[in-house]
Amino acid sequence: MDWDLYLLPFEQAVEEIKVKLKNLRNEMRKRKEHAPIEFVMGRVKTVASIYAKANRLQFPINEQIAWEIRDIAGIRVICQFIDDIPAVVEMIRQRSDMTIFLEKDYVTKPKESGYRGYHLAVKYPMMTSRGQVTIPVEIQIRTLGMNFWATIEHSLNYKYEGIIPSNIRQRLIEAAKASSKLDSEMNNIREEIKEAQRAFKSKKELPMESLLSMVELDLDDDEQSENEAIEGSKETEGME
Repeated sequence: MDWDLYLLPFEQAVEEIKVKLKNLRNEMRKRKEHAPIEFVMGRVKTVASIYAKANRLQFPINEQIAWEIRDIAGIRVICQFIDDIPAVVEMIRQRSDMTIFLEKDYVTKPKESGYRGYHLAVKYPMMTSRGQVTIPVEIQIRTLGMNFWATIEHSLNYKYEGIIPSNIRQRLIEAAKASSKLDSEMNNIREEIKEAQRAFKSKKELPMESLLSMVELDLDDDEQSENEAIEGSKETEGME
């Protein structure tokens, strides 16, 4: 196989998808809407990584290897909050320039290692000098916390050549749980802030009639309280 030629459309696909998702994020921000995409990264597997994964999974090296491995072209979308992940998934699902053919939810069902993230395998059509080709691209969607944990775990796997000591492995699992708890708490805080903003906005948008009626109601309450206080003082005087 001529790897330079074989990987060329994958390199092009990564660059195209990165630009498309970044443009989508920038458009939402300019419209003053919440953009669930914080930033986007991408990479193409090295030939050495392709051979290593193919050998580990016992796949033959041929023209179809990309459909066996599926992540030769990889995109990573980073979000701030857990609730942003399904929003990004839906945005990708609605696109006409790519088609999802496989989904793996490691957010609600983490791997045994503690890894969390949402993976989509998409079919992406590419125009080449020899016509249109369709290639698989894997899109990983994570929060900042998920990505931090995964980056550290990947570095340790590389350092220990895939055999991480059991005590470190257990600490990684505990760290993943702590990261998950932090993600949930930050998501809850965000929802409380949004609710407070909605309440504040609704008060600001009350019509003048409603505001006047509220003032009149307060005045009536004050007058009633004052009358009750006077009656009470008269009764006290009578008792004396």
